[in-house]
Amino acid sequence: MRVIAGKYGKHRLKAVPGNNTRPTTDKIKESLFNIIGPYFDEDTRVLDFYAGSGALGIEAISRGAAQVYGFEKNRQAITTIKENVAAVGIEDQYILKSGDNRKAIQQLRREQPDLQFDLVFLDPPYKGQQLVDVIEAFLADHWIAAHGRLVCELSKEDVLPEVFGQLQVIKDVTYGITRLVIYRMEEEI
Repeated sequence: MRVIAGKYGKHRLKAVPGNNTRPTTDKIKESLFNIIGPYFDEDTRVLDFYAGSGALGIEAISRGAAQVYGFEKNRQAITTIKENVAAVGIEDQYILKSGDNRKAIQQLRREQPDLQFDLVFLDPPYKGQQLVDVIEAFLADHWIAAHGRLVCELSKEDVLPEVFGQLQVIKDVTYGITRLVIYRMEEEI
C-alpha cells in the first residue's frame, strides 16, 4: 500500500494488521482520486469517518488538501494511522479522533459548531454497514459543505439512493467486489 500521487507520492503505508479492516486497494484509490480530484485546493477540508490505515486521508493531503479529520475506533487501526501519518510527516494536517465515531463527531460539533467538510469518505467494514443512518446524520448536522462531495465505498451488492436530501449521485462505479458511490451536495434539488 502506498501514496499514489502528489507531494508524498510513492511513500509506503502500513496496512492494519488482522482482518477487521478492509483497505482500499491502490487501484481503487487511484481511480477514486482521478474521479474526484485529482488535486485539491489548499483550503480543502476532508473527513474520513472510518479511517482504517489513514490511507485515503493521507492521499488527500498529498494531493493538496489542507486538513483531514480521521475517525477510527479500532485500536490496531489507530496505531497504524499514527505510524503512517508520522512516516509521511503530516502530523499537523491529520487530526485523529479515536473512540466511538458518532460520539467523537458529536464532540467535534460542540468544539467547532461551524465546521464543514468539502470531501467526506465513508468506507465502513462491509459487515454491519449503516451508511444510510450515517449519511442522514451528516445531512442533519450540516457536515458537508455546499458543492462538497461524499464518497461511499461499499459492497457491490449494496444499493444507495440516487438522491439523498441535497446529495445527488455524480458517479456510481464497481471494481470487482467494491462499489464506489460519489455524491455531490447541491444547492437545491
